Amino acid sequence: MASAIALKKAGWEPVIVERAPERRTGGYFIGLQDAGKHAAERLGVLPGIHIRTPEASPNWHMTKDGGRVRVAGFADQPTRPATLLRGDIEEGLWNGVDGQVEIRFGTSPVAIVERADGVDVTLDTKDGSSTIERFDLVIGADGLRFTVRKLVFGPQEKFMHSLDAVICAYQLEEQMETFRQRDGVILNQDKRSLWVFPLQDHTPTAFFAYRTKDVDAQFERPAVETLRDVFADMEPHSIVEEALEDLSNAPDYLFDSVHTVEMDRWHKSRVVLVGDSAWCLTLFSGMGATAGLMGGQQLGEALAAQNGNVPAALKSWEGACAPTLKNSARPCGSNRRCSCHRTGFSSSCADWSCASAGVISRSFQQCISRR
Repeated sequence: MASAIALKKAGWEPVIVERAPERRTGGYFIGLQDAGKHAAERLGVLPGIHIRTPEASPNWHMTKDGGRVRVAGFADQPTRPATLLRGDIEEGLWNGVDGQVEIRFGTSPVAIVERADGVDVTLDTKDGSSTIERFDLVIGADGLRFTVRKLVFGPQEKFMHSLDAVICAYQLEEQMETFRQRDGVILNQDKRSLWVFPLQDHTPTAFFAYRTKDVDAQFERPAVETLRDVFADMEPHSIVEEALEDLSNAPDYLFDSVHTVEMDRWHKSRVVLVGDSAWCLTLFSGMGATAGLMGGQQLGEALAAQNGNVPAALKSWEGACAPTLKNSARPCGSNRRCSCHRTGFSSSCADWSCASAGVISRSFQQCISRR
């Protein structure tokens, strides 16, 4: 939606194609860096994004015997990121497109053919209809594994690189017993972590993460069953079990493997990728939501600066964005493993303990636009 808002400001007529039948609200904990807030401000949506950073939030690292050690948490990083829910950003962006931009739910691109003066896109809907439409520009912002990149740039395996890790994120029904509402909780043992992220005016969110040698096998059973086995001997187990009990009742959650995306270029003719489709910094970077907002906002400004010259605008945009975003991905992408931190940004422990940042930006949208 950030790209659609930016294009609308630049004089385009964007169309958002969303494969889901309706909006995806709610969601899990994410962080928003200053650069993301700046991008949201330039898009005009920052006032509509509800920030939930606690005013005072002690974070506790739990020892195996149940002891508590005061540590720094996600929001204590030197960059002082804001904390909120994925749905808070969705709500702010939705207010920027609702009534301003055409949105087609239950619709997916199934073929993309590039022409000299445009792009022909075959769109299928959930009711079985299919149409071919001509657009001046196609923006693939449809997430880590989805359609536009595969149709235009090649198979997923060519660009996705596994970090041999699995994560699960969701909202808790209430704070952990014996902890205050604003407390953060961290369990970190043997290549496994459980984080409880506090929010100012909302119940906390939980975040499980662990390494595995067999990623595919983790999804053969329901998430709660897999996590119960993986975290069976983590202490203090009462906290683990309390979090898993809430997962068993959660209306929605994210349970997924962790990958980076590495591409030589993010655009081809009049098709461009933005967000996880292009760079997927992973949740460990702490930059996912920020990068998605920045990418969309700066793309619109590049198109405006080039007066609609699409090839020149895409080249300029990628040249400006790529160094920063690829540098942000380097800690995880360069050696296929993450070193996460007990305190959130210091005191590295072992070669793996997920997860220093609970950020993931997964949009399942495409933006296709006409001048």
